Amino acid sequence: MASPSLEPLFALAPFAVKLITWNIQWGLGVDGRVDLRRIVDTARAMADFDVLCLQEVTSNYPALAGNNGDDQFATLAALLPEYQAISGVAVDRFTPARGRQQFGNMIFTRLPVLQVLGHQLPWPAEPTLPTMPRLALEVVLEAPGGALRVTTTHLEFYSALQRKAQVRMLHSIHADAATHAADEFQRHKIGSPFETRARGARAILTGDFNCLPDDEAIKLLQSPCANGAPGYVDAWSLAHPNAAHAHTVDLHDATKAPRCFDYVIVSDNLRDAVRALTVNAETTASDHQPLLLEVEL
Repeated sequence: MASPSLEPLFALAPFAVKLITWNIQWGLGVDGRVDLRRIVDTARAMADFDVLCLQEVTSNYPALAGNNGDDQFATLAALLPEYQAISGVAVDRFTPARGRQQFGNMIFTRLPVLQVLGHQLPWPAEPTLPTMPRLALEVVLEAPGGALRVTTTHLEFYSALQRKAQVRMLHSIHADAATHAADEFQRHKIGSPFETRARGARAILTGDFNCLPDDEAIKLLQSPCANGAPGYVDAWSLAHPNAAHAHTVDLHDATKAPRCFDYVIVSDNLRDAVRALTVNAETTASDHQPLLLEVEL
């Protein structure tokens, strides 16, 4: 599905982009019921969002609690027909009994899409731990002021070694992208895979990082880029200076302590664009809470 140009909207300054990120746990609510329509309805009630980033979307995994094995990538796309749906599959496997099984992330956008990149993240061996492949899904969008990169990911929970390696790669991807933003346009490459497409130095990184705000991985992600690219900044610190991160997981599970695992990180050149970052603490549609970012471009 081709995205319509939003040039008339961009002429109205300023343009506020609203982005929601949410680990939906395949739609499994605190009540033990899987309900993807409830997920979509909750997101719509939060805001008239431009971009929706989801983690833990599944296809053909009936062994997961409450899951009937449906293709959730297709179901969610059907529930959001006015958005372009982009899938990023991290786990893609075949078994004799079940056939193809998939687990990963999605991004929905009504901003025009310039290009999509899927980054398989490092997965160094940890033989004693239950780990799985992880992916960062990057979508480059046409936005006021030029290209805007939106990336969503779901980092390793059990292995700090793997999580740190994945963060290092995310940091490197961001630094490289800022260099690609200066790629020269080459007319003779139009229509070929070599065609120059914008990537952009402005970026938003979202997802479930499976670690606390003071974790070494969060600090590493915000370290300076060696090539001088604008670094990453935790958007919570911009929207809520000197305030502790709001809890985003296990708020409604009396057997667990609530924590913050979910983040929105922005490139430093978007520092002044962040207007708000809020957590919906009320919904019980997942074990994680959705976050809403508002940036003015």
